[in-house]
Amino acid sequence: MNIATRPSAPDIAGLDLEACSRGLFIGGAWLAGHGPHPIPVVDPSTEAVVAHVANADLTDAAAAVDAASKAAPGWAATAPRKRSEILRRCFELITERAEMLAKLISLENGKALRDARGEVAYAAEFFRWNAEEAVRIVGDFGLAPAGANRIIVEHHPIGICVLITPWNFPAAMATRKIAPALAAGCTVVLKPATETPLTAYALAALYKEAGVPDGVVNVITTSSPGPVVSAMLADRRVRKLSFTGSTSVGRTLLAEASKTVLSCSMELGGNAPLIVFDDADLDIAIEGAMVAKMRNAGEACTAANRLYVQSGIYDRFVAALTDRMEGLAIGPGTDPVTECGPMITAKAANKIDALVKDAVGRGAKVQCGGAKPAGIGFFYPPTVLTGVPADAEMTHEEIFGPVAAITRFDTEDEVIAKANDTEYGLAAYVFTKDIGRGLKVSRRIEAGMVALNRGLVSDPAAPFGGMKQSGLGREGGSHGVLEFTEPQYVAVTL
Repeated sequence: MNIATRPSAPDIAGLDLEACSRGLFIGGAWLAGHGPHPIPVVDPSTEAVVAHVANADLTDAAAAVDAASKAAPGWAATAPRKRSEILRRCFELITERAEMLAKLISLENGKALRDARGEVAYAAEFFRWNAEEAVRIVGDFGLAPAGANRIIVEHHPIGICVLITPWNFPAAMATRKIAPALAAGCTVVLKPATETPLTAYALAALYKEAGVPDGVVNVITTSSPGPVVSAMLADRRVRKLSFTGSTSVGRTLLAEASKTVLSCSMELGGNAPLIVFDDADLDIAIEGAMVAKMRNAGEACTAANRLYVQSGIYDRFVAALTDRMEGLAIGPGTDPVTECGPMITAKAANKIDALVKDAVGRGAKVQCGGAKPAGIGFFYPPTVLTGVPADAEMTHEEIFGPVAAITRFDTEDEVIAKANDTEYGLAAYVFTKDIGRGLKVSRRIEAGMVALNRGLVSDPAAPFGGMKQSGLGREGGSHGVLEFTEPQYVAVTL
């Protein structure tokens, strides 16, 4: 385990933290929240409070919906080309301020600066992609089969959208929802995670600078998410909920949304299998596994959670992966040499430690890492476990950390059964030189996304989403915009 030097203070050169914590962003203005106390933002690398943000209550939630409602008619009536140009300007500004945003993400999230830079580029791309989609939301025109009338179908903005995003990708999870919503002509209220609110507020300022009209994007943070979100979902003007987070919270929100029959998009938990067949190129498989497992230090819903390696390549794969994991530099996210930053909270690091201890107690072997280090910061070392049994807790729930849990398999049918033995179905990874076999296996895996011979599956131009209890709907691609539209059919006799 390579421990990078931990500076006494994070590198925050070029960051104006006060500008990211001016208040709630409602109707284009920065407003003080009516909540009982400001919300602290903690640097996971040092455990120090780096800023405080405003705390919204029910009054503020109502004000945000009011602002979105007031702006809705004008934004829906804005020409698609005009909306497209504003979204394109958002892309340009995010790209211009990329280094500042990356440092901000690293500070409040703890992720390695290299990963934060990748996230900013990914986040910006949603605006570029949806700037192009804004002018291509087309309907249908045709003759009814009976010949009595013409069928006209148009896609209208669905209305006011409540967007709820997690802490692990504070920029990309927001832009993946905001950009298509704006492209479709909707107005939004974003509630980012309280662990990482600074990025959301920094982006809100950029949207305003890019020309997004006041009230089209509103951002509120709250220490009382249950009551605040419930109040917004109960407002009859709100017509869409888009949520990214755990399956358990998603179930609760779906029940809440059912009271007003809201359209819901849910990007929920994952338990991604990564399958390496004997004929895989070992170098490609190792590189892919490192990306699939260690991107964002494993704190991703698409992270490879269960690694299944066929017997013929098993020993070589374990040795090579262990060597790579042991060599990773651990340290503060803002340090340029860091390859694995801290976990988001002490609770998260403790959960990972408990999952590892459970697996070891059931017979798994530690090849590297495996113990939470002492000292400041919510760190957990890159860890490789072999012989992880099927009854280990980490086999059935997200590890959400830098732990590679490896299991040996012999036959294709055996590994397909293991891969599908989960209530989740978000992502999967397959490595084999036989592309025909890879495609056949991909079709048999119950997952919304499969990466074949690569460790990265996400792309703004592709539909992101899962099967089973990993969610509803899709984000990204042409599908992403349509999630924020309502098709209307008109029968016309000509």
